[in-house]
Amino acid sequence: MTMPILRRCLAILVALIAASPLPAAAQAVPQSRAEIAFSFAPVVRRAAPAVVSINTRRTVQAVPSPLFNDPFFRRFFGDMFPGQGEPMQNSLGSGVIVDASGIIVTNNHVIRGAEQIQVVLADRREFDATVLRADERTDLAVLRIDAGRTPLPAIDFRDSDDLEVGDLVLAIGNPFGVGQTVTSGIVSALARTQVGITDFRSFIQTDAAINPGNSGGALVAMDGKLVGINTAIYTRDGGSIGIGFAIPANMVRVVVGAAAAGGRFVRPWLGAAGQTVTADIAASLGLPRPLGVVLGDPAAGSPAERAGLRRGDVITHVEGREVADEQVLRFRIATQSVGATAQLTVWRGGRERTVAVTLVAPPETPPRDATPLRGNNPFAGMTVANLSPALADEIGFEGNPQGVVVTEVRRNSNAATLRVQPGDVILRVNDQAIATVEDMRRAVAQQQARWRFSVRRGDQVYNLVIGR
Repeated sequence: MTMPILRRCLAILVALIAASPLPAAAQAVPQSRAEIAFSFAPVVRRAAPAVVSINTRRTVQAVPSPLFNDPFFRRFFGDMFPGQGEPMQNSLGSGVIVDASGIIVTNNHVIRGAEQIQVVLADRREFDATVLRADERTDLAVLRIDAGRTPLPAIDFRDSDDLEVGDLVLAIGNPFGVGQTVTSGIVSALARTQVGITDFRSFIQTDAAINPGNSGGALVAMDGKLVGINTAIYTRDGGSIGIGFAIPANMVRVVVGAAAAGGRFVRPWLGAAGQTVTADIAASLGLPRPLGVVLGDPAAGSPAERAGLRRGDVITHVEGREVADEQVLRFRIATQSVGATAQLTVWRGGRERTVAVTLVAPPETPPRDATPLRGNNPFAGMTVANLSPALADEIGFEGNPQGVVVTEVRRNSNAATLRVQPGDVILRVNDQAIATVEDMRRAVAQQQARWRFSVRRGDQVYNLVIGR
């Protein structure tokens, strides 16, 4: 056999050996980031056992058939007429075990109104769950199950601020109830604040497929750690089109920590608010580009005032993290701890400076003095209270917490006909400024044929007239 032919045969033999699949025992778990890119299996093995399915049941009020009042039909069907009774409604979602003792986090909307909550583990074990905390403002809920002395598979949190656009992520959950499903994608965007799902908006956007039933499931980084809780999708037909949103793990960690500690969940208070810096505002202040929040007057005695912040200051960073708009500032402060000192980067007088602010719990000052209004006046049937920072935090009020806020409106009352809603702030009644509940009491005690009043709802002020 000549040498060229021998070389050709050896080349063919090497190619055949290289193409032959290795036995299962010879397959190794990837040991580096470069190797792991070829398969997500090691990440899934680490994270998937901590992702659970959540089944809920609640009673829904049946809507009687209009035929039920017909004597002919009642003669045949009696009280068993179809549509009567109290049917049960089942809902499905996902959750994540974040502590081996049985602490599970999910979305608040997954368990809202549930009378029974059942958790199904990845290994098909089933447990009844109790709610430790349900926080509507962050759309997070923390559950507990009792699995005895056997530790449950749990997933570790990762600092979600370390994520970058383009990072690979996995979404794990139970879409449409088909069973645990893993989808892959990338981080499409960070700090999405225009998605009006919760009060604290700074969502991770991903193109990993998220569908109904994925809510409350895990968004996992390539180190197998939790970076977010899948919460919502943008969709036209109910299915995934590659735009999904997750609550960052740094917010999840705060809510879970408060629930596990058993104390009241208190968000830190800065005592300053403002407006997002636009291109025009940036140009007027000499900022290199539109960035941050330009402050109004800090609340008297607030951490912001004590730290020396003042009207016109622009907060551009919190703990070195960029503040794009008002929502990001609220999110950054909410993920700090009460008593912590936050380092703020502030633009003032054409240059940057660092300001240390010690955050505190929002104070109950002035006392709320919740008062139901009665008598022969348009406001009878509403309950009002002094708007303190603590009450503003409870009801999710945005803006400067001053004045008198409506906390309740009784059905079929005079106030209900005004279409006033809880959260509205009463500014004036018959040309009298309303700063306290006592001001409101005095205003409604006067007999009037014509009532004029001003109400702030969100960013809008409405002036209303009742009577002749």
